[in-house]
Amino acid sequence: MTEQLLARFEREWLASLNDKQREVVENLQGPLLVLAGAGTGKTRVLTVRLAMLVIEKCAYPSQILAATFTNKAAREIVRRVESLLGADAHRMALGTFHSLSVRLLRRYGDAIGIRRDFTIIDTEDQVRLLKEILQDMSLVAERSSARGLVWCIQRWKDRALIPNSVPEEEAQMFAEGRAREVYRTYQKRLLALGACDFGDLILQCVELLRENNHILQECRERYRYLLIDEYQDTNIAQYLWMRLLAEGHKNLCCVGDDDQSIYGWRGAEVGNILRFEKDFPNAHVVRLERNYRSRPHILSAAAGLISSNKQRMGKTLWTEEDENASGGICGNAQELVSVRGFYDGESEARFIAEEIEALRRREQATYGEVAILVRTIAQMRVFEEAFLYHDIPYRVVGGARFYEREEIRDVVAYLRSCAQSADDLAFARIANKPARGIGSVSLRKLSYFARERGMPMQEAVDSAIEEGIVKGRAANALAELKNKLEGWRNDIERLPLRQLAEKIIEQSGYSYYWENKTDEQSRKENIRELFSALHEVENLENFLEHVALVADGEDGSEEGRVGVMTMHAAKGLEFDAVFLPGWEEGLFPMQRSLEEKGEKALEEERRLAYVALTRARKYVMVGHAQARRIFGQVRSNSPSRFITEIPKEVVEISDEREVRLSIKYDSSYQHKMHSALSHQQEELSSGHIARQSVQQVFAESRTKNSIKRKIGIFKAGDRCKHGQLGEGRVVAVEKNSLTVAFPNKGVYYIDPDYVVTID
Repeated sequence: MTEQLLARFEREWLASLNDKQREVVENLQGPLLVLAGAGTGKTRVLTVRLAMLVIEKCAYPSQILAATFTNKAAREIVRRVESLLGADAHRMALGTFHSLSVRLLRRYGDAIGIRRDFTIIDTEDQVRLLKEILQDMSLVAERSSARGLVWCIQRWKDRALIPNSVPEEEAQMFAEGRAREVYRTYQKRLLALGACDFGDLILQCVELLRENNHILQECRERYRYLLIDEYQDTNIAQYLWMRLLAEGHKNLCCVGDDDQSIYGWRGAEVGNILRFEKDFPNAHVVRLERNYRSRPHILSAAAGLISSNKQRMGKTLWTEEDENASGGICGNAQELVSVRGFYDGESEARFIAEEIEALRRREQATYGEVAILVRTIAQMRVFEEAFLYHDIPYRVVGGARFYEREEIRDVVAYLRSCAQSADDLAFARIANKPARGIGSVSLRKLSYFARERGMPMQEAVDSAIEEGIVKGRAANALAELKNKLEGWRNDIERLPLRQLAEKIIEQSGYSYYWENKTDEQSRKENIRELFSALHEVENLENFLEHVALVADGEDGSEEGRVGVMTMHAAKGLEFDAVFLPGWEEGLFPMQRSLEEKGEKALEEERRLAYVALTRARKYVMVGHAQARRIFGQVRSNSPSRFITEIPKEVVEISDEREVRLSIKYDSSYQHKMHSALSHQQEELSSGHIARQSVQQVFAESRTKNSIKRKIGIFKAGDRCKHGQLGEGRVVAVEKNSLTVAFPNKGVYYIDPDYVVTID
């Protein structure tokens, strides 16, 4: 490095570090654990430390190995190091765990029988290979579980388990108790094919280093300094990989945050970071706690929440920002975390859409600096539809938009095929989903035949069979499918839309299509969420039109759009304003996770809440609903325990279900309300919240003129019904709302779209 570059390095990089960051950069020998809290400048510190190793002549660039979890992170570190060291940056072994493992296997893999030109197979190739193995082992009945076995084998590899080391009780749970044999055969077939799957890349490296001491020593000599990023997300195999390489010189720097370990479901082991000091007794630990991202009230909320976890090393984020001086995003001198309660998920989504518009009008947040973070994908639908109604541009991060997901498109294609027999695209999509023996060749023949006759494919089925265009099993399957479609078509006017959809996917066999696949649960939850949407429209025609409009709402631009994503997908991102809907018991923390893993799962869910809060720079709103339709069911919910764990002094609580009468009305108006309540007590039973959605009670689609039109239907004294609050009496009719009294529940302002009159 020239004197000019060295001066620039000291002036622009070293001088910009705070005391703790400099401690990381200057502590170059021996094991070092850096607990880097959210927004504490971790990437900058890593970059400067890598450069410092070269500048201080501790190592040549080729003697440095740095492992990251994503290619994006690796590219960013390379770009920054390159700005400091120039071409020397590319001599470092810097990449993901998997890419670094490929390097080692290409170089040394033949020592354990792996060809240096091995191929890396993807999930579909894994499924295909396992299906062949299951057939060869006469496990034909297990064929549909091939995807499940892919997931199972991957988890074993994450734990560094070879076939003989798989616990007996686990092996008995799959492939009729022959899972070890399947795994063993699968590994032999991969070897014969000259292939590895992604799990092998790490596992085989571990085996290579374990079984060949001379190779291990050569690697230790070659890579004298190790850096591991996002250490809290490492699994057992990655931990062993790192440990084997570091044991010799122990010049190891692991950077991570135990409070952000949220990937236990895919093999990450938070214990790796928690036991670092035990693994390396002389380790130096540095806590990066100064936050450069979030406002003080957000950091206080996050710190108070995560303090309830027992399995953590402990740190407290802080910032020097003067909150009073900078002013809140909503114009307040002292900003607080907003916690709001809602009637249901739909009113929550509507409020958030309106609040986003308000922030934008006040020029306090652009669309691109706003994010909705949800616990599960199924929560996204109501926001996609609310944004469509309000004409808010949005993008789904880390996944397809709700109506673009494969399983949703499949079910909608069934409904389209029932509604319109001429819809050949929909018919072709469902013809062999699930598999009926209607191959692509038969479909092409039918399609060509139908076009020649100038008729839809459905209507051409009988003629194509009679003329021998389609034969055998495909002919029988097409005839059966056509008959079913005709039967379902006759049910369109007779059955409620949801009941019709449930009947279709049950009788078609599609309800079993995703069974035993790795993502079965999420697919089925999305389908049940689709059924929730069927309550919100009057008929099939309106629903299909609605889906088409939602699907057409994307113009292709990614900039300037509200981000809609899961909390997991948001890790590493940051936004000015963050909305966190659905903080309710059972949904967040997720009941299924708690039932499966108990306290361990609860702590990971709490870490997920911590990650969600710390994505925000200026503004956070946490929402919870009294009733929510999700996964196809309506549930009455209590607020999440995580809300109560946020310190009260940094929270502002509001609830649209609360009614404050004392300063709003004069005595005559108060008398009217009390009279209405007394009258209701005589007429109505009380205390029960109807377990049905607002839209189920009132199915008319909401339009911009609906409030004005609906107001005219009501007058004071009318009896009415609300989806969650039950039956009540109209006390007064305002310009844009109704005042309705409900027995034993109070008096509420109600949007007229959400109640119906009772004769």
